[in-house]
Amino acid sequence: MPMTSLALARSWRPKTFSQLVGQDHVVKALTHALDQGRLHHAWLFTGTRGVGKTTIARIMAKALNCVGEDGSGKMTSEPCGKCPACLAIDAGRFVDYIEMDAASNRGVDDIAALLEKAAYAPSNARYKVYMIDEVHMLTNHAFNAMLKTLEEPPEHVKFILATTDPQKIPVTILSRCLQFNLKQMPVPLIVEHLEKVLAAESVEYETNALRVLAKAAQGSMRDALSLTDQAIAYAAGKVSEESVRGMLGTLDDSYLIRILDSLIAKDGATLLAISNEMGERSMSFSLALQDLSSLIQKIAAAQIVPESVLEDWPEAGEIHRLAALLSKEEAQLFYQITITSRPDLSLAPDEQTGFAMTLLRMLAFRPSSSGGGRGGSAPTPSAPPVNTARPAASTNSAPASAPAARAPTPTVSNSAASAPVATPASAVGNAAERPDWHTLMRQLPVRGLVQQLAFQTELQDWNDSAAGVKATIVTPMPQLASEASVARLTDALTTHFGKPVKVVIEKGEVEGKTVAKVDQQIHQEKRQNAEQLIAADPFIQQLEKEFGAKVVGGSVKPL
Repeated sequence: MPMTSLALARSWRPKTFSQLVGQDHVVKALTHALDQGRLHHAWLFTGTRGVGKTTIARIMAKALNCVGEDGSGKMTSEPCGKCPACLAIDAGRFVDYIEMDAASNRGVDDIAALLEKAAYAPSNARYKVYMIDEVHMLTNHAFNAMLKTLEEPPEHVKFILATTDPQKIPVTILSRCLQFNLKQMPVPLIVEHLEKVLAAESVEYETNALRVLAKAAQGSMRDALSLTDQAIAYAAGKVSEESVRGMLGTLDDSYLIRILDSLIAKDGATLLAISNEMGERSMSFSLALQDLSSLIQKIAAAQIVPESVLEDWPEAGEIHRLAALLSKEEAQLFYQITITSRPDLSLAPDEQTGFAMTLLRMLAFRPSSSGGGRGGSAPTPSAPPVNTARPAASTNSAPASAPAARAPTPTVSNSAASAPVATPASAVGNAAERPDWHTLMRQLPVRGLVQQLAFQTELQDWNDSAAGVKATIVTPMPQLASEASVARLTDALTTHFGKPVKVVIEKGEVEGKTVAKVDQQIHQEKRQNAEQLIAADPFIQQLEKEFGAKVVGGSVKPL
């Protein structure tokens, strides 16, 4: 196929079910329905952008109205593409196939006008097909207006709805449709399709360049084709990995390998030099952290499941090498720091500074092989209070140090990397004194129901011995203490202290020292202070005096 003036995403839009890529589960269901003549009157296609929702709608419209080349064909799962109906739908001028964008036609009047026309028979087709794109944008009144027609439409009408956000569609609409969830395209499938496209377009390419484009498309085939169009224009010839990375501002693997090698060698100067070099090349530091976290994930997977590394990966050799040099704890810690630092780039003075601090944080919090504390700071003899930097983990326990980089509370935020090192967790575990339960529960890397259980408990007894720790805790909400939740809480405490911890749950009233209670007290105090400040504000007092205004009770919320 020669180069065309149309964009690749348009010229290579599938015209039959057999040309669709990556949606076999949807194709199978629709072709069986068409072949057996068991048709529903409304379909809902959901999925992210560029996965084929509108394309499938057009193919369905052709399948429903195809009459074959001789004009005597019936409804089929393999539209001919040559009859007047198929040609008109492909050209976008078939009067009985109506595409409506709900983002710009979202009101009840727009839907009422559409439903009024639906009562009339099709002009020259078997079915009148209405395709409503981004249907979740319709107003509630518009949804209500189409309920009855959507449930019992005229025999000659079929509805196809498409959306990227099905959660916003009322249940009353969902229950009237057959719903199909379209999958995001995996990278290998996108690469395979791009190879076919570029071969047909007579464009030279490097397979690694297509991998970079497929990864940047984030599961969207349309985005992949659009980026390929851009890459062809940018390269002005062969689509190479170097040109694609230059176009996207992404890193090649050599930068990532150098970063990890510098971390292993504890070479901070080289890390800063790499950051400066990336800044000079105007690379995207957000994408750099994304690529770095992806590489570290592959390394961590190689440490646990070596066969997960595919030998056809260009970086396969480096992944195996780094997996042997890094400990499992270090890989987990580095991954945690890279993914939690991405949102912080917008808070940094500039992205390069934020990226450099992320690299230094990985170096500063890297577990020491000598068993000493990090950064040369002497550990404090007792557990820190609530509003100080959280204690660093023991030198042999990377999972416990990962939350230090995460900094979920405002009091530590991103300064944890440069704050003085507090008591190691192992020291707390060996001490005979009881830990600060509020601080400890804040540190544990637990989520969901386990976190709720942790936040609703109060420490009653702490028995620390050489064999391990027995912790007796009280909770007023025993329904949270399921066997699975207690087991996960026990595992988190065992990892944190580096010794076996047995958790005993007792039902009872607490004295107000649970995380939830303390947080509630802090919030109430802040709200009271905010209300006092508002009440004392001269401008507010002037409004109350001159206009009779009143501050609505409970409306003041602290920042």
